[in-house]
Formats: sequence, C-alpha cells, structure tokens
Amino acid sequence: MLAVQIVAPRKCELIEVPVPTPGPAQVRLRMEGSGVCASNLPLWEGREWFNYPVAPGGPGHEGWGTVDEVGEAVSLVRPGDRVAILSYRAFAEYDLAHEGQVIRLPEVFANKPFPAEAFGCAFNIFKRSDVHPGQTVAIVGVGFLGAVLTQLCSSAGATVIAISRRSTSLSLAREYGASHVLAFANDPVQEVARLTNRLGCERVIEAAGLQSTLNLASAIIGENGKLILAGYHQDGLRIVDLQRWNWLGIDVINAHERKPEMYCSGMRAAVEAAAEGVFDYSRLITHRLSVHELNEAFSALAERPQGFVKATVEFAVDQRTRGI
Repeated sequence: MLAVQIVAPRKCELIEVPVPTPGPAQVRLRMEGSGVCASNLPLWEGREWFNYPVAPGGPGHEGWGTVDEVGEAVSLVRPGDRVAILSYRAFAEYDLAHEGQVIRLPEVFANKPFPAEAFGCAFNIFKRSDVHPGQTVAIVGVGFLGAVLTQLCSSAGATVIAISRRSTSLSLAREYGASHVLAFANDPVQEVARLTNRLGCERVIEAAGLQSTLNLASAIIGENGKLILAGYHQDGLRIVDLQRWNWLGIDVINAHERKPEMYCSGMRAAVEAAAEGVFDYSRLITHRLSVHELNEAFSALAERPQGFVKATVEFAVDQRTRGI
C-alpha cells in the first residue's frame, strides 16, 4: 500500500509498505482521507526533540474510510461500512483501529469528508467548558477549533465574543453566531471590559496555543470564571499571571482528553449533531488536497492563507504517484 512518511522537517515522501493485518478485535480500513491537525505542525516543521523518519502514515489521526476487513472478534461493524476512526497512521491507504474506536458514519455523509476526531476534540472541549445560557464566553483564537467552539457556545445560548488576528476568521465567527468580533491588534482587553461592564467573561476559551493568547485570556476572565485551555502549547514553558488567577478565584481547565473512550465519546457526539443538522461543518473544510500533497497541506496550515480553516488530504485512484 501507499503511505506518506515525514522523513525530515518539511519533507514528505510517498512510499510503499505492507498492508497491515487486523488483530482479533481490530478493524482495517481502506482510507478515504484524513484531516491535518495543527497539533502536528511542530512535528512537520521540526523540533530538536523529534526523531525522523516518522512512522509511515503518522501522525495522521483524523481519518475516515470504508471497513475493508475485520478481526474474528469484531461484531460492531462489517466490511463495507463507512466509518471514522481514532488511529494514528491515517496518512496511508489502509489503517487499523480497535473496534471500540470506530464510529459508523450515517448515509447523510456519503461522499463527504468527515474528520470526526477533529470535530470530537472540539465537542469534548465544549463539554469541559461548562457553558450555560446567558453567559458571556470569549473565544481567543478563531482557527478551526475556535470556529467550532464559537458555533457550539452560541448555540448553547451564550453571548460569544470572538477574538482573532484574521478578518476572515472574524467573519466566520460572526456567521457561526458570535455576538461580537474583535481584532487581536485593536486592544481587545478594553473592548471586552466595555462589553462586560468591566466584569470580564464567565468563560474564556484560549484556542490558539500561544503565550500572547494566554496573556489575553488571563486579562479578560472574570471573577470566579473558568479559563479553558484548548490550544496546544508545545513550544516551551509559559508564563502566567498567577497572582491575578488567585485574586479572581478562577478555575483553569486543561480541556485535552487522553483516554481513547473520551475521544470516541466526543466523536460520536459530533457525528450525531452533524447528522441531525444542529452542527454545521460545511464551511470548515476549506482545502481538500490529494494525499501526495501533504507538504502543501501543512504549509497552508502554517501560513493560513486567506479563507483557510482546515485542510484534508484524500486518496483517489488517479492520484497514485510515486513522489511528492
């Protein structure tokens, strides 16, 4: 089978590797594609603590496709079912997952990309955020994750203040129900103070993973509020205003799950909400590329061109090439 391998920083190769054999409780998928996650940017860009080459197909973890073969103990799905999976080598033509980490996709998603793991991550963060109707919620950073959370929080009856560097992100946040959109460069601290009568926000979701966005989130949280860390902070230590956190009596929530069953719970919630039409993901996947264009997908994720929200890489018979 074909698999993409990150062999060095910013360098991917399309290689041939054996097709994996499912174990007794495993499912093998013929992959249709995978989302490309911002949490994997440092691995593609290169850091001194990473080792190369990366495992073939890695670190793709937002995959979907069709069940190809099942192990002898599998009873929940069968060959031909279209599903999303929780796995970690989804940048390949075939991948394996435990049957408990396979989520069947309803017919309404036929012929459409559906990176359920990415959506499920946002749904889990929303659940941990404990948002209630009437609260004021600030979303700091409106990329893919911030856009989904804007929609979920506004649908829950909260007043959402979306803060981003990019005008296109602010426009999307407005479409997804944000009551106020603020540019990061235009002193949002003072504007949030004005909008909240200087009380701050009951919930602040930091969704960018930067020191600057963490600073802003700390500056606009209100007394006894909850500051939710949704962004991936991967590049060294962070400095926090602990005195302010103490004085305000806030809760700080690291909203990243690690147990597979929690990941899958969020994925199922996202599939159900999208199938019922209460979660609109139609404007979130903005760049659909061939799997042999994984470098270009990561580049788009790093550079965020006009209108970019999320990229997927997908397999097609006429795109089987031997190089990138």
